[in-house]
Amino acid sequence: MLILIFSLTFFLMIGIPIAFSLGLSTAVYFLFFNIELLQVIPQILFAGMDSYTLIALPLFILMGQLMNESNITSRLIDYCLIFVGKVRGGLGLVNVTSSMLFGGISGSSVSDTASIGSILIPEMKKRGYPEEFAAGLTVASSTMGMIIPPSIPIVLYAVTAQESVGRLFLGGLFPGILVGILQLLITLFLSKKNKYPRENNSISLKIILEMTIKNSYILFMPIFVVGSVILGIATATESAALGVFYALFIGFFVIKSLTLNKVYNALRSSSLTSAKIMIIIAFSKIFIWVLAFERVPDELAEAIQSLGLQQKS
Repeated sequence: MLILIFSLTFFLMIGIPIAFSLGLSTAVYFLFFNIELLQVIPQILFAGMDSYTLIALPLFILMGQLMNESNITSRLIDYCLIFVGKVRGGLGLVNVTSSMLFGGISGSSVSDTASIGSILIPEMKKRGYPEEFAAGLTVASSTMGMIIPPSIPIVLYAVTAQESVGRLFLGGLFPGILVGILQLLITLFLSKKNKYPRENNSISLKIILEMTIKNSYILFMPIFVVGSVILGIATATESAALGVFYALFIGFFVIKSLTLNKVYNALRSSSLTSAKIMIIIAFSKIFIWVLAFERVPDELAEAIQSLGLQQKS
């Protein structure tokens, strides 16, 4: 076990990607101690990815990429701007709110950061916000993509722990909203303290209703995808597939900004992202198998029990 852990640490320290570090460390273990078990590596690799629920992973990623290629990000930002009014630090509030909405569409913090940041960071710098504040706020707000459903890490955890995706989605919804509210309050405080710029938008019920109706097809998407899973109408995989068709329909027939070339770009990007994640899952399965083969979890449990930490009645 020491060789397994030390080899993993060594491979990570010299810059080998985590997926291949996991695979190489297990290969070192097999070569030194159980070379006859090398034949089980291909079996475990494929077994680690052989899950119906995991099909939702590339579909959720593709859905987010399609919405991104359809210029949904700029529309979300325009919609969030109508609620800012003349509040100091309004563009920072738009940053957080847009991340909350986009996180509920893409399910990926990386996609959120790339999409929101590429538009808002230059705009915030242009209007007088410090570059550090704009970049830090974008990165911090994008973390909600890992919490607010549909969240890719939640799907991965559900598969690994064999838990209900719908329950985990519901469990992540309210904490994600609370994180967003807290970030809004912190942004307001820092904006007032540092006297960041104000926006010159006038808030009216008429404008809010018009913009809400105009962007209703975007706002409905996270409700449609997540709600179908939480209510038990569809599985996570089925809802992800429906989300992809919904994104294609919006892009081609509603916004009419989606082209075959953009669809190709979305397919290519989502395939590369999905492949990276699936490789990590496959090699981590081998690493976990070795730990189970050596009874490491059982020995740890016995060691903890021997400490006598049980609560006495």
